[in-house]
Amino acid sequence: MTTRRQFNKLAAMAAAGLAAPAIISRKAYASDKPIRIGASVSLTGPLASTRAGQIGYELWRDDVNAAGGLLGRKVEFVIYDDQSSASNVPAIYSKMVDVDKVDVLISPYGANLSAPLMPFIRQRNQFMVGMFALAGNDRARHDKYFHACPWGPNSMLGWARGFFDLAKSINAKKIAIINSDLEFSASAAQGGAQVAKEYGMEVVMNQSYPPNTSDFSTILRNINAANPDAVFVCSYPADSAAIIRGVKEIGISDSVQIFGGSMIGPQYGSLLGSLGQDLNGLVNITTFVPEPTLKTPAIDNFFSRYVPKAQAENLDPLGFYIPPFYYVAGQIVEAGIKGSQSVDHAKMAQYLHANPIDTLVGKVAFNELGDWTERRTLMIQVQGVKGNDINQFREPGRQVILDPSSLKSGELITPYNKARQG
Repeated sequence: MTTRRQFNKLAAMAAAGLAAPAIISRKAYASDKPIRIGASVSLTGPLASTRAGQIGYELWRDDVNAAGGLLGRKVEFVIYDDQSSASNVPAIYSKMVDVDKVDVLISPYGANLSAPLMPFIRQRNQFMVGMFALAGNDRARHDKYFHACPWGPNSMLGWARGFFDLAKSINAKKIAIINSDLEFSASAAQGGAQVAKEYGMEVVMNQSYPPNTSDFSTILRNINAANPDAVFVCSYPADSAAIIRGVKEIGISDSVQIFGGSMIGPQYGSLLGSLGQDLNGLVNITTFVPEPTLKTPAIDNFFSRYVPKAQAENLDPLGFYIPPFYYVAGQIVEAGIKGSQSVDHAKMAQYLHANPIDTLVGKVAFNELGDWTERRTLMIQVQGVKGNDINQFREPGRQVILDPSSLKSGELITPYNKARQG
């Protein structure tokens, strides 16, 4: 979480001009100027695996324009590559507001890239949809911020509460916590430690590591020496893969009943394919899996269009985690504009705070911080995976939903070493 000192420092950051954006639009509407939506996407750099989300934007835009646009105006996106670098973000968004004159903003991906942007959004009183930033508006408390993702209220604690609910259900008493020393992972780990305390669990190990760590042998041996019942891991894609491979090489204590929780990376098709059966037993957070309890005609239609575009562009062929919620981001903008009959930011925000909206993933209502009033993150367990064929993850039963109970599609397998056998 951003400290007050960090937040004030970010508030002082100045903006500068950048290269020309990509304008993503379709047929011209001669009747009026388009509604322009500004966003940055990590087309390059370490977060480039998230760029598949842009297809979600494009599918929503095409659907809206095919139906006549918004307020009789076509919709177009102004997209910049933030290069996965937080230092680029303030200048990009300043340029979109002051030079490109966009009507609405959507944030970059995640807490690390969004944190430098929040002071600007508050100071300039901009409407913005947030993308995957944990506790993204907790510090700024901006009334025109609305999150497109299902973290729910008090997300720092609620983000992976399902993991601790599962640990509690199997009477886990001792927990180890490890996290990357970056904004998102540090916030998740801090929240996890608070939930563990709330549940009366003893934190027997709480260790952070530098973001560029690739060898986890020492950390895993320390976990084994602590003999925890549960291991809560808060990691990014590269370290998530290294940790899973480290477990395979070094092994994990037989005391461990449940392992995972907040590992980013195993949601992406690239890592599901490369790690394959080594992921068996992992209990982890995600936003969508193809289980029967989540199947709807709308989501089926989305993926029937997403998959061929992703394959043609060599992007995530599954697209479960991020792309549907980029479509939802567009639907939030659409609901605000249609509901208020304007692109006035105050009127859009007033409408969204007062009215639940229909989205690709169901009805959504927002609280005073723009977070969803109901937490809908999923805690799944990888089960029965054989080899590395990515297509098996399209089948039900490979990522069974354990939490929330209303969407449950399978049973938790413990201990972790048994579950790892597939």
